[in-house]
Amino acid sequence: MNSARITLRVPLTAWRSLSRCSVLHTAEPQAAPVEKITIPPPSNVEKPISPKIEKLVTEISQLNLLEVSELSGALKTRLNLPDAPVMPVGGFAAPAPAEEEDEAPKQVKSVFNVKLMKFDEKQKVALIKEIKGLMEGMNLVQAKKFVEGAPALVKGDVSKEEAEKLKAAIEKVGGVVEID
Repeated sequence: MNSARITLRVPLTAWRSLSRCSVLHTAEPQAAPVEKITIPPPSNVEKPISPKIEKLVTEISQLNLLEVSELSGALKTRLNLPDAPVMPVGGFAAPAPAEEEDEAPKQVKSVFNVKLMKFDEKQKVALIKEIKGLMEGMNLVQAKKFVEGAPALVKGDVSKEEAEKLKAAIEKVGGVVEID
């Protein structure tokens, strides 16, 4: 009884499309169109560059230093890219050998590490904000975890002047800092 009601309610065009679908699925499947496979060039051969990329490369290579800086800034803002810290590529240069071997050479330390040892609980919020400001790319949650995980290295391999500035800034907001 229900099937007769359903049959009467469904329009004739729906039955035609249903029958067409069943015919298509029972027929033999057609072969899919074959796509042309491109083989990449060997690694020792230069890859071909598209004309659009070639045009961009020539235009960028003709820019002066100020224009490159503007381009870099515009791309960072348009693409929401963070400022990446610049790291030295070659490392540090080896010190020159001492001329007199008889005297014990005095080693002057020029690179320092700044460590947060502990902090005042009353000024924890101010210290978290200060750490967030001092360490690039750190949000409030990361700064909170950093402060709560004391002792922790704030910055490594910095000059004496910068280490003293960091120490003064952190001690101002209730942190105890050690420079080594």
